Amino acid sequence: MSASTRRMSPQQMCRAIRDDVIRGTFLPGQRLTEEGLAERYGVSRVPVREALRTLEAEGFVLSRPYVGTFVAELSDDEAADLLEIRALLEPLGAARAALRRTPEQLGRLKELTSLGLEAVAEGRLDEVTRLNSRFHEVLAEASGSTTLRHLITQLSQKIAWVYAVELPRRAHDSWHEHEQICAALEAGDPERVRRVVADHIAQATSAYRRRPCH
Repeated sequence: MSASTRRMSPQQMCRAIRDDVIRGTFLPGQRLTEEGLAERYGVSRVPVREALRTLEAEGFVLSRPYVGTFVAELSDDEAADLLEIRALLEPLGAARAALRRTPEQLGRLKELTSLGLEAVAEGRLDEVTRLNSRFHEVLAEASGSTTLRHLITQLSQKIAWVYAVELPRRAHDSWHEHEQICAALEAGDPERVRRVVADHIAQATSAYRRRPCH
């Protein structure tokens, strides 16, 4: 290992590549090589190889025998499927969170909302995507259901990929909807929270369907 090579775990490597796919640094159909990625991130090829296997299982890249590894394309059908599954899971988790959330979790959701609004106002859209994913992960944690939390967290990165498409048009409205979610949670009203979260997801789905086609 050279002096300039960084030590990164496969999990860290996976997160770095995934983030670059989500933000569009790597484009759908682009070929990814172990050598190129190792050079880009300043690491050895070992964590890159393991990270690519994980990302293939997650659906972010695809491997073609004797050809190479390429960035996958998020199809309309897959995006619609992800949003539909989310529309079923998150309102359920949010309704439970209205009764089970801790003061610390509510405070964290409010803090993330403030940070998100600031990032939108300053045009830091990469940060908006990360904060949005974290908001929904904390909301899932607040449900008190380990199963729901795991399912929603698994979805969160793919959902971030969907959001990367509709984000510029939705960012401002989305974070104001997060404020409404926080208010409903603070009121401890399960049905109100369920309704607000369901409306929030419906707006995201509608924005995705209205996006410009390429």
